[in-house]
Order: sequence, then C-alpha cells, then structure tokens
Amino acid sequence: MGSETSGNSNNKSVVVLSKLATNEQHGENSPYFDGWKAYDNDSFHLVNNPNGVIQMGLAENQLSVDLVEEWIMRNPNASICTNEGIESFRRIVNFQDYHGLPEFTTAIAKYLGKTRQGKVKFDPKRVVMAGGATGANETLIFCLADPGDAFLVPSPYYPGFNRDLRWRTGIQLLPISCTSSNNFKITIEAVQEAYQNAQQANINVKGLILTNPSNPLGTMLDRDTLKKLLTFTSQHNIHLVCDEIYAATVFDAPQFISIAEIIDDDEIRNHCINKDLVHIVSSLSKDMGFPGFRVGIVYSFNDDVVNCARKMSSFGLVSTQTQHLLASMLSDGEFVEEFLIESVKRLRKRHEKFTNGLEEVGIKCLKGNAGLYCWMDLRPMLKEPTFDAEMSLWKLIINDVKLNVSPGSSFNCPEAGWFRVCFANIDDQTVEIALARIRMFVDANNNVNENGVVKNKQQWKKNKLRLNFSNGKYDENAMNMMSPNSPIPISPLVRARN
Repeated sequence: MGSETSGNSNNKSVVVLSKLATNEQHGENSPYFDGWKAYDNDSFHLVNNPNGVIQMGLAENQLSVDLVEEWIMRNPNASICTNEGIESFRRIVNFQDYHGLPEFTTAIAKYLGKTRQGKVKFDPKRVVMAGGATGANETLIFCLADPGDAFLVPSPYYPGFNRDLRWRTGIQLLPISCTSSNNFKITIEAVQEAYQNAQQANINVKGLILTNPSNPLGTMLDRDTLKKLLTFTSQHNIHLVCDEIYAATVFDAPQFISIAEIIDDDEIRNHCINKDLVHIVSSLSKDMGFPGFRVGIVYSFNDDVVNCARKMSSFGLVSTQTQHLLASMLSDGEFVEEFLIESVKRLRKRHEKFTNGLEEVGIKCLKGNAGLYCWMDLRPMLKEPTFDAEMSLWKLIINDVKLNVSPGSSFNCPEAGWFRVCFANIDDQTVEIALARIRMFVDANNNVNENGVVKNKQQWKKNKLRLNFSNGKYDENAMNMMSPNSPIPISPLVRARN
C-alpha cells in the first residue's frame, strides 16, 4: 500500500510532494521577483519609512484610478452591493455559466474594438474569460500544445512567461535573440534562425508568441513586421499568439496595430493565411488599471480553441459580481472614450517627466511609445559588459539607492546593462524622490570601489536623508502599494533589512 510520507534517519516523517510542487520552473528565484521581495521587506512610505525601497518593478497603471472612482460614484446601480443595485443581486450571485454574462462578453467585445481605433470588430461569442492574463495565457497554451512542445518568443520578454506559459503546461520557451543594434526589433531572419535551430534539435515548435506592445521594451510591432510574422507562422503551420494586454497604453504615434486588423488586410488574404492559427490574449489589468479584478481574455479565431478554452475557464472564472460591474462600465461608451483619452495623456506626461529626468543625469532609454515602463540603458555604469556586472549594479541599486528596478537578465535580454523601470504605479511626489535618488547615485558613481560598493557610505546615507521631504500632503493608499501577487519569502540575493 502506498504511503504519503517516508521516514528519515531522525524518525521524522517527510511529506512527499509532486514534481510540480517541488520543481524550480515557477521562476520565483529570478531577480525580477527578488526585487519585489526587497520591496516587501522594506517598503517606502513617505512618512513611516522614507528610507525604504521605492517600487519601480511593478507594471501597474494607477494614474487614472480617480476617473473610475468618479464613475462608480455616479453609477451605484452597477454594483449589486448597493441599494440601487440590489435588485440584480439574486440573478448575479446565482449565475455560474462559464460562457459569461451575455452583457459582459458583449461589452468586452466592444471595448476590444474601441481600443483598436474601431478598425476591427470582435465577436462576443469568441470572448473567453480567464483569471487575468496569467490564466488566459496558460489556458491558451494548454489548448495548443503538449508537454515538451516549444514556442518561439522574442527576447527580452516578460519574466512571468516562465510561470504563466511553462510551469504547469510543461512546454518550452525558445528565445529569439533581439539586440540593441536595431533597437531590439524582431526580424524575420532571427525568427527563421530560431525555428531552424529548434528543428535541428528535434524540438517540436508549436507556435510563436508576441507581446505587442512589448513588455519590457515599450515599443510596438509595425504593420510590415506583423505581416511577415503572420505569413511565416501560417507557412510553417504553427500558431501565432499575440499578447495585446498593453493595447490601450499607447501614448504616442504610431497607433497600435492589432493582429486582428492584419488578418483582414487584402494583401494577407491573398497569401491564404490560416486564421485558425491566430489567437489573442487581452486583459483589463494594464489598460484600465484593474489587476485585482483578474479579468483575462482569450480571443481565438479557431472554433475548437474557443470551445476548449471555455471549458477550461471553469478553473478560473471571473466572478459574476465583477462581470456585472464591468459590463455596465464598459457599455458606457462616453465614459470609455473619455477614460482612454485621458489615460494616454497622463501616461504620456509621466513618461516624458521620468525620461527627461533620466536624460538630465545622462541616462538614456530605448525610444518607446507604449506601456507603463521604460527600458533603461545603464551599460555605461557597468564595470564590464557582463551579466555578473549587471547583477552587482542591480544589488547596489536595490540595497543602497533603494529602488526596485528589474535587471535585463531577468527578461532574458541577450545584452547586459539594460533595466526595466516602471513609472505608472507611484504618485508624482514619489517620482520626484526616485529621480532625486537616481541623480545622487549617478553623481556618486565615480565614488564606487572595484567591488561595486559605495566607498563613503556615511556620506551617502547623510545625503539620502535630505531626499526624504514632505509637502505635508500625501496619499496614504498610494504610499502603501504592494501587488497582491508579490512573493513573500526572503531572497538570498537581497540583504536582510538592518
């Protein structure tokens, strides 16, 4: 008879867990998550902990939350927890169809079209719910591939993909190397090389995954590149998965181009593209700033994928209370229009403020026009062009500058010295403090020894104290931001709090 435990030399029971529970494929041991742990252990607060770590490793859009709050105040009937909305309570709490509330899927389809400038229409019947983009990505991979299969993905790419796409599905991610020589733009030649290398290694490639706009680059794929990539995947009979969760964060020209628009292009139609191989992942986490609502969307042009994904969605449905609220909000066309316009204005303003502040101290960023972050070039600050030097610099920034920025190596970047820094999850005053810390760090950079340690630590601390000023007004909630998904265990790469 099998046993759940086995004895050891100390006569204590050892719990035997699954291979999934004990493997290291989740990716939590990445510096990307280590920075979050450092923030959790020593979180910045303007009053209570002014010397703490400022969270700039979290891609959250909190610049327009006041617009949503105002809408909710004006529309109390959108909630089933108010006097005005109580009439809908019984219907909503008893609804459990994994197709979703009809008014919700209809509203989502309209919203997807609006965020793509109305150039393409989306069918509500193809909208499949999931628990955030994480759940949507994994659900789609479960539908498309078997353990051991592989997907090509341009690097640098989002570190969470190792968890979202790979951990439970057992598939492989094969990086397509993109470099700064052409601003990290993906080329069809690089895709072909990666595909051929996989073929030679007898790896079964099931598809290509694109993040458009890019995380972490903040750039977009142009029409010609999308056409070439779509043609390539169709010719090789592999899937094309387009993660478009940042579609409505485009704050400067050119406009975002969805793969849904490319499919309808006359030139592409002449190439006999197989639409059954094309799939889109969307979300409300980034565009609307609703990560806690866990609203992810799978939109596939393949009927079988839609049917399978919908069955799988039973494991990660969006609550009907959330569906009800969002159906009302997203159906308010005037509000959605005004929100999207104002949101990109605020993103543009914050992006300009932050990148201009970096430029003033000689730090450049990759030119981008989308997203909630910048791809910051700190190569001139490396002792040598290696990833070991990048990690030394990152530890200095975390432990002494007290900023959580994410090193490029955690994004599988092929070049050392690039860092992603997020600018939309903190308020204006915290941005000023972060820029002041960066300015001081750059000024002190020549005062660093060969081990990457600030020589005059007392002077550094004395100067840093001068940065912790207050206008007497602050937002208590804004100063206590921490992602609910942030891992808690202390990382061995980050020094314990003194």
